[in-house]
Amino acid sequence: QVQLVESGGGLVQAGGSLRLSCAASGGTFSTYVIGWFRQAPGKEREFVARISWSGGNTNYADSVKGRFTISRDNAKNTVYLQMNSLKPEDTAAYYCAAKTRWDTAQDYGWDYWGKGTLVTVSS
Repeated sequence: QVQLVESGGGLVQAGGSLRLSCAASGGTFSTYVIGWFRQAPGKEREFVARISWSGGNTNYADSVKGRFTISRDNAKNTVYLQMNSLKPEDTAAYYCAAKTRWDTAQDYGWDYWGKGTLVTVSS
């Protein structure tokens, strides 16, 4: 079983950048696909990005393509989400999640979740 802890959230002005981290423990990190999700107040949770076991495959929600970059360092058991050109609509709690499968179900089937980190983008 893997435990996930997010960090790096905070308050940033529109157009700014933040880098989120997802640190994992308790499992073999390189066997997990890691995803990032977010949930804004009053809205459903939505998929943001995911990365495959070695980092060779990634995909993104259309709303963040070209602005966000997901990466991983298996030696550090950590996945990163670099967020650039932030917009007020990016304001949300951001969560990382893990599962062992790379499949078409990017929105569900995630086995482990962190508790989230809050990102607030001011206009």
